[in-house]
Amino acid sequence: MNLPSSPPPSGALSPDAERPRAAIHALGCRLNLAEADAIAQSLRAQGYRMVPWGQEAEVFVLNSCTVTGPSGAKTRQALSAIRRRWPQARLAVVGCHAQVESAELAGLADLVIGTEEKMNVAAHLANLPPHSPPKIIRPAVRRGPFQQSFGALGGHTRHHLKVQDGCDFMCSFCVIPLARGRARPRLLDNLLEEARQAAQAGARELVVTGVNVGTWEENGKNFLDLIDALNAIDGPERIRVGSIEFTTVGEGLLSRMADPAHKLVPFLHLPLQSGSETVLAEMNRRYTPQAYHRFAQSALARVNDLCLGADVMTGFPGETEERFLETLAFLESLPFAYLHVFPYSPRKGTPAARREDQVPPALRQARAARLRALDEQKRLAYQRRFLGRVLPVLLESSSNPGRVGGYTPHYVRVEVNLSEENPLGLANPLANTIVPLRLMSTGLPAMAGARVEEANKPESQVQT
Repeated sequence: MNLPSSPPPSGALSPDAERPRAAIHALGCRLNLAEADAIAQSLRAQGYRMVPWGQEAEVFVLNSCTVTGPSGAKTRQALSAIRRRWPQARLAVVGCHAQVESAELAGLADLVIGTEEKMNVAAHLANLPPHSPPKIIRPAVRRGPFQQSFGALGGHTRHHLKVQDGCDFMCSFCVIPLARGRARPRLLDNLLEEARQAAQAGARELVVTGVNVGTWEENGKNFLDLIDALNAIDGPERIRVGSIEFTTVGEGLLSRMADPAHKLVPFLHLPLQSGSETVLAEMNRRYTPQAYHRFAQSALARVNDLCLGADVMTGFPGETEERFLETLAFLESLPFAYLHVFPYSPRKGTPAARREDQVPPALRQARAARLRALDEQKRLAYQRRFLGRVLPVLLESSSNPGRVGGYTPHYVRVEVNLSEENPLGLANPLANTIVPLRLMSTGLPAMAGARVEEANKPESQVQT
């Protein structure tokens, strides 16, 4: 297999048909997606032609996740499926699961690259001899500020911008400090340059991602300074913080969300994990349910129509039925717009995994199902507040022929029928545009919207 060892000279790029193909896939969080985009750009710079995951290619790169047991299983399953279908392809697994389970993955991939070197996978592929045995590259994760390489950007309506990595909070259930290391910021100039290039390439929304983004500090500047610097960039109309610990949210962040002149949208994803004070203490979380509740109420009062979301874990060791019901009651007491529900999954190397009072898996799943039912109720209730209103929707893609979908500033998914001039969506003129839509009916996963002129016709009705 002829793999490129260096970028082709300018002006001498081989035709697409002669360039080796590469595919990349990210499991897990938004941060993994942002990293996969950067890796794809580095592969292009090495002369690869990127193709969708699942199509034939000479190289496959999987950015792995290890936050739960099922995510580790998905990593192994994805690698095995590619190996069975294309046994001659070069296969690299990088990232979190590669960091904590490198020996396990060595039998499934040619390259196993941990956290510190994963962004250099293109160079490691170029230096991998033909028919070599599996190679594990897993140096210790360095401390201190970092910068990240990125190539020519484009093709994304919403650009995920990695601003930080690692975490110092050391929750008793969490393997991320082992997988990604301690908290460290990305250099401001480096991340702003990526944001500017993404804007020039057409990105309409910047999604700020990291492991614990609110802890970002670099050269005397804090997270609010970072948000304001992104706000000053020409092009994107929206800035969204993907997820943030409420203990790191200052009043200034809420005032920016409430300011219609600021690009920061009214969206807060605040990890909760449990509504039981006892369970939170045993998780080594840094707050009580009462403190979370007070902050959430303050944020909801200050920011109109705030989209408040949360991560919730059930089945943590020692979670009795009484403690689970405390979580359920807590979730019912606040107008969450959605919940991300996870059954607890023991992770090797964490204090919680060593506890003897593990909740049986079947009970974890049953409790998770009850929380997911509440999640559906919360999503529909939040949607109902927008029925009949006209909101700006950033349209991205079509999930069905003849329809296109996107998000309001509050992260409500809306789908709309395309115009009669474009019934099959073959050339969607609305993609990557912000369009005012009247929200006509609720539904999962998306509300139905209508162009304002269509919604005003006598036969159009809002469904309550």
